[in-house]
Amino acid sequence: MRAHYLQHVPFEGLGSIESWLARSGYEITRTPFFESDDLPDMDAIDLLVVMGGPMSVNDETQFPWLVKEKEFVRLAIERGKPVLGVCLGAQLIASAMGSPVYPNRLKEIGWFPVHGVPAQDGSVFSFPPSVEAFHWHGETFDLPPGVVRIARSEGCENQGFQLGRSVIGLQFHLETTPESARSLVSHCRDELVPDEYVQSEERILGVGLENYGAMNGLMDDVLSFLVG
Repeated sequence: MRAHYLQHVPFEGLGSIESWLARSGYEITRTPFFESDDLPDMDAIDLLVVMGGPMSVNDETQFPWLVKEKEFVRLAIERGKPVLGVCLGAQLIASAMGSPVYPNRLKEIGWFPVHGVPAQDGSVFSFPPSVEAFHWHGETFDLPPGVVRIARSEGCENQGFQLGRSVIGLQFHLETTPESARSLVSHCRDELVPDEYVQSEERILGVGLENYGAMNGLMDDVLSFLVG
């Protein structure tokens, strides 16, 4: 089995997703768009993971590979491949399926609760009523046709969605590890301007390992659901 991930900046990698893939027997390959826009043969991959990044899906002039990436994501969805989008990745799925992406009324940066939307049946992933998750985003999107909202927060209504049985987009970062949190802060601390849902560097990096463990465990559950 082969999992391919789309990476937009060097400091936003797979995080805890990598260990789940390794335990599950996946060969891992990637397209680092900051170096190359070479994409694999769709028939050769079994799972697509689309990671985050500080750019907008609308920045096609500055990052022309976004056009090619959206086409690839749309093709993966049309082919029925399991697809997971994280933050920018979720926005790319929404954009690829024809929905607008635009600034949210507030940025969310730090540790804030995400609330699961009760699932109607077993074909939809069921988030817990509340989980403390890591966030770093300033944009949101309209839900594409046929999508089911699976998570929300006080600061952003469309925190998570599912399309069909095998596509999930998450605005928040369940994959974050202590190392990846430090890396994000190091590269993007200029965004830490105090606001209702923007925490300080000290608050972001001061959480205990149990926060990461619970969150990463939920990421494992999402991945198992997608490929199950």
